[in-house]
Amino acid sequence: MDKYQPSRSPNAQEWLALDESERIFLVREYHEDSNAPIPEEAMNLHASIHVVVENQIAIEHVPVPATIDRLIRQGLDRHEAIHAVGAVVSENIFDLTAGNETSWDPKKYRRKLDKLSAKRWRKGKW
Repeated sequence: MDKYQPSRSPNAQEWLALDESERIFLVREYHEDSNAPIPEEAMNLHASIHVVVENQIAIEHVPVPATIDRLIRQGLDRHEAIHAVGAVVSENIFDLTAGNETSWDPKKYRRKLDKLSAKRWRKGKW
């Protein structure tokens, strides 16, 4: 695999065969080539969150693939759906690092993903 396209799901075996740093590099390269309005200092974090979501899709981590599919059916493109799920991941990571949570709660993560919709995402409420 030598290119990342968020509009298409990467082949799971090829994606998972890559080293994590290679995955981040490919996602970063995509965003740099697309002139995405992401500040340079945030690019690695942005790419890393993409990779977390793509990893969860590739390993079929319930309920991430179904959430992505649902968001696409509701009108988001795949890239935007990855961002929406990534926002939930980021929020949970923030809660952990801020000391608001003591451990990753998979049930809470699932509840947030179940509640996530294209309409809520577009309103900035997830």
